[in-house]
Amino acid sequence: MKDQQILILGIGNILWADEGFGVRCVEELNRQYIFPENVKLMDGGTQGIYLVPHVQLCDVLVIFDAIDYGLPCGQMKITEDGDVPMFMGAKKMSLHQTGFQEVLMTSDLIGDLPEKMILIGVQPVEIEDFGGSLRAEVKKQIQPSIEKALHYLTDLGITYTKRKEPLPTTEVLSPAQMALNDYEAGRPSAELACRTGDDRVLASKDMVFDPKASILEDSMGVDVDYRGQYDK
Repeated sequence: MKDQQILILGIGNILWADEGFGVRCVEELNRQYIFPENVKLMDGGTQGIYLVPHVQLCDVLVIFDAIDYGLPCGQMKITEDGDVPMFMGAKKMSLHQTGFQEVLMTSDLIGDLPEKMILIGVQPVEIEDFGGSLRAEVKKQIQPSIEKALHYLTDLGITYTKRKEPLPTTEVLSPAQMALNDYEAGRPSAELACRTGDDRVLASKDMVFDPKASILEDSMGVDVDYRGQYDK
């Protein structure tokens, strides 16, 4: 009998504070544990619809993500199977959630939705902090979330081995510069790097707006919102 294919997926954007929770979970899981060949750990980032082929190939899908449930900051919520798509679109914090909801819907439409799914979500504290890292309430949920995923896999008969020594923090699933400790330590001050957008870019003399004239002699207009005016 063919082994079940397992995908353990962390999604989110580590550049926006608690948005990176899912990615940080799967990184830490990889540091601590060794899995058999039929288990794939993946930093899904914000790839959205490009994750469809990976989801199609798995029988069991484990997802880590920060979800705005409207719960107290840092609280964990577990969702399984048919409820997962609904909660992926609970209250969208960013485009990656819309994108992954579409991944699940697309997989379902073509008949390749995983047989088993679990969403391990945590209520974020802060996401409007470009270049920021996880807040303490969210960071402390990484290990409990990992334990929840491991118990889920154990109940399904999926094996894994704890490493004798965790991998170095720089051995991550994404570029080493994005490893949690280095990422946090290397963040510039607010004076050097604005957290919410930088007016200095527009104020700089080096910023030049130079729109070019059309190279077409006869331009063509396209009405994309005719609202029935051409229907006769």
